[in-house]
Parts: sequence; structure tokens; C-alpha cells
Amino acid sequence: MLSQLLVLFGFFALVLVSVYWVNRAVVLFDQLIANGQNAIVFLEFTALSLPTVIRLVLPMSTFAATVYVTNRLSSESELTVMQATGFSPWRLARPVFLFGVIIAVMMSILTHFLVPSSTAQLSQRQKEVTENVTARLLTEGTFLHPGKGITFYIREITPGGVLKDVFISDRRQRNEVVTYTAAKAYLVNDDDGPKLVMVDGISQILSTSDKRLFTTNFSDFAYDISSMIHRKETVSRGLPHVSTYELLTQTDAIAQEMNVGTGWVVEEVHSRFTQPLTGALAAIVGFATLLLGGYSRFGIWKQIVIAFVLLIVLEMIRNAVADPVRNDADLWPLMYLPVLVGSGLGVLLLSLSSHPIRLRRRATSRATA
Repeated sequence: MLSQLLVLFGFFALVLVSVYWVNRAVVLFDQLIANGQNAIVFLEFTALSLPTVIRLVLPMSTFAATVYVTNRLSSESELTVMQATGFSPWRLARPVFLFGVIIAVMMSILTHFLVPSSTAQLSQRQKEVTENVTARLLTEGTFLHPGKGITFYIREITPGGVLKDVFISDRRQRNEVVTYTAAKAYLVNDDDGPKLVMVDGISQILSTSDKRLFTTNFSDFAYDISSMIHRKETVSRGLPHVSTYELLTQTDAIAQEMNVGTGWVVEEVHSRFTQPLTGALAAIVGFATLLLGGYSRFGIWKQIVIAFVLLIVLEMIRNAVADPVRNDADLWPLMYLPVLVGSGLGVLLLSLSSHPIRLRRRATSRATA
């Protein structure tokens, strides 16, 4: 049974990861190609985003594999035969428990190590690609329109990186048109974003309201071109980028660095412990719920729906306890409430499935009465 669970889990995980990856890859491909990046950058970005995608789909794959295997064993009467030979629900659930432990270990590796490191690296690479305007703006002999109301032109780019005969037209202001021309220019990156330093040029400001033209000659002038790339302001690093050890040992320092409350840091670190546990509970709750149905030629679809609803309830509880913990870090034990509720449901359902005849007799006696 464990081998079947692992095989089906691998299949469903592959399918779901592929679906998520294709949807993300299409958007990412359009963005990177539009910015002039090559296929290597695209593959790098998709590889760095895979750990996060895998972490999201693992609980769904776990539940789908458990339901599929249990439903097949029930429809082929294998569960009924094993129960008739003396296998208790607790004995039948051993492979599922082991399967849940394997899933919890896999998700722990993802949440504590792979996801933080990959998201940090992805954020850094996104910042580097955004600030690298060479691929998008430095095209000689072509009028470019990097933003609405902006025209950019370079006649020639020397091997040493000198831009010759630069032309910039800025029409973003409603009542004026600003035009810059320079004999040569240089690209400079600083903390505030890329700058274009123009040398030996002239600026012309045309006031469209009264048709007046103002001209100014300059020997050197720095023009901020970060607005041309429409880059999004991003924090150097966020909570998902920080390692679990650092979150546990430097909670207050990280909260101050990220300019967030301590509760946000506490919620982040404890969610990394609860996510693997809830992923394992998806298998246990699903199996225990389906085991209540017993054998039926009509299938166990009612139990499948009930199991799905129970998992939704656990997810709702997990979302509900997040806000109180973020507001008050001392309430961090609430983060483990979904795990306790899910464990209690698993024990209760397995206990009920241990006495199916007694339950049926009670139901029959109530109907006859």
C-alpha cells in the first residue's frame, strides 16, 4: 500500500507542478523576453520558483494519492477482505502514517531550507535583471519607447561603453515637452537606480500652453532613467527569504529590519513547522474518512466529499489563527491549533471505523423505534 501511495503521489505531484509551472512560465516568459533577456535567464527564474510551487502542491498531491489508493482498494474489496481477516483500522493506517511522515520530512526540507534560499536568490536575480537596462535600452540606431510619453535614441555604442549622440524626449508632463540631446553619455548605477550621465548637450523645454521654448546648454547632466523601466520597489529581503534559524534566534532584530511587528516574524517561523504537519494530516484524515464508508458498489464518493470538506475546514482554521498571532506574538501556540484539530479528527475517525457494526446497529435500532 505504501508503494502505491508513493507512486500515485509522484504522479499527482508531477501533474500539479506542471500545471502551476506552465501557468507561471507563460507570464514569466513574456516579461523576460519583452525585457530583452535570453532563455538562460528564463530557465534560471523558473528553476528558482519551483521549490515554492512544489511546497504548494504537495498537500494536494498527498490528499489526491490517498483518496485514489483508498478508493481503489475499497472498490476492489481489498479493504473489506483485510478487515475480515482481522486487520483493525489502526493496522490498516500504518502505511498511511508512514506515508505522512515521508511527506512531512519532504515539506520540512522545502519550508526550512529550499524555499527560503531559492526565494532569496530569485529576489536578488530579479533586482539584478531589473537594474540591468543594457538589454532593454542600449540598442543603437533605433527609436525606443520604454515608457508612455518617452522616446529614447542612441546613434552608436562604442566597445568601451560610451553612448554617442543621445536623444531623449519626455512628454509625460501635460503642459510641457522636455528634450535632451548630448554628444555622448555614460550609464552609471547607484543605490537610487541607474542614471544616464550626458556630456556636452542641451535641454529644451517647450511649454505647450503658451508656446514658449527654454533652452539650456550643459557640460554634464545626470538623468534618472529608472522610471523608464518601471521597476517595482522591492525590499532587499523579506520574511520568506530569511532562514528558520535566523528567525528563531534574531526575532526582534529581523522585525526591526523588515519594519514589521514581532508577530509577523513569529507567524512566519511557526508556519514553517505547521505546514509539514498539516501536509501529513491530509493523508491521515483522508484515509480515516474514507475508511468509514466500508464497501459499497456505489463507491465512497460521500466520504471523499466529507474528507475534502474537513481539509477545507482545517485550512480555514489555519488562516483564522494567523492574524491574531501577527497582532500578538505571545499567541504563537494558536498556530498549532489546526494540527491538534486534524490529529483529533484522525483519531476520532479511526476510532469510529473500528466499530462499524455497532454504529449500524444503533442506526437500525433508531430507525425501527
